[in-house]
Amino acid sequence: MKPRKNYKNIKIVLASRSPRRINLLKKIVRDFIIYPADIDEGAIKEKNPVSFAVLAATLKAQAVAEKFPRLIVAGADTIVVFKNKILGKPRNYRDGKKMLSILSGNTHEVITGLALCRRRDKKLVTDYAKTEVNFKKLKADEITDYLGRGDFRDKAGSYAIQDLRGQFIKSIKGDYDNVVGFPGRVFKKLLKKFNETSPGPSAKRAGRGGSRITLSEAKGLFSRRKK
Repeated sequence: MKPRKNYKNIKIVLASRSPRRINLLKKIVRDFIIYPADIDEGAIKEKNPVSFAVLAATLKAQAVAEKFPRLIVAGADTIVVFKNKILGKPRNYRDGKKMLSILSGNTHEVITGLALCRRRDKKLVTDYAKTEVNFKKLKADEITDYLGRGDFRDKAGSYAIQDLRGQFIKSIKGDYDNVVGFPGRVFKKLLKKFNETSPGPSAKRAGRGGSRITLSEAKGLFSRRKK
C-alpha cells in the first residue's frame, strides 16, 4: 500500500485497519489517514502484559512512521489477560472454544497499549488502559452459537464486546471503549503529552524480522537515516 499524497491538512495516521478503532478515533479526530502496520509480534519477548501491549503498539506506530515521517502516527494493541496470561487471537474454532471456556464465570483484564510517534523529530510517547470484564457462567450451547457466527476469529480472547450486547458480560469495571479496542480518554491525554514532549534522541532501529526485543529497547526506534 502506498501512502496517500493528499494529506496536507491531516496530522494523524492510524496504524490499524480495525473498523472498531477507526470508528472510535472518528469521535476524536475529524480526518486522519488509515495505514495498517505490518509487524512481527513474535519478535516481542515481553512477558508482562502491559509491556507487551505497549511495545506492540509502539512497533506498529514506528513501522508506519517510516512512511509518514512528518505526521503523528498512532499505534494501538489490545490484549485479553487472564491470571497474568495473555490470550491472543484464536488460531481456529477449537482454540476459540477453549478461550471462551476459560473466561466463562471469571474476571479477566483487557489492556490496550497506545503509542504516538513522529519520525521527523523522533518523538515517542506511550500509555495504556486497563479494564476488568466479568463474564457470566456460559453454557456450552451459548459458546457454540457465538463461535458459529464467526465473529471470534480475529479478536483477542475470541470475543468482541460490541457483538455480545450483554449476552456474556456480567459487569465491566473501567473504560468500555478500551475493551472495544481504542480508549479515547487515554488517547486524548497522550496526544496532549505528545505536544508537550521534546524531540527524542536518535536511537538504533529494530526492524521487522530482526532479533527479539523488549520495550526498553524499543523506546525511540528510529533510524539515523537523513530525512
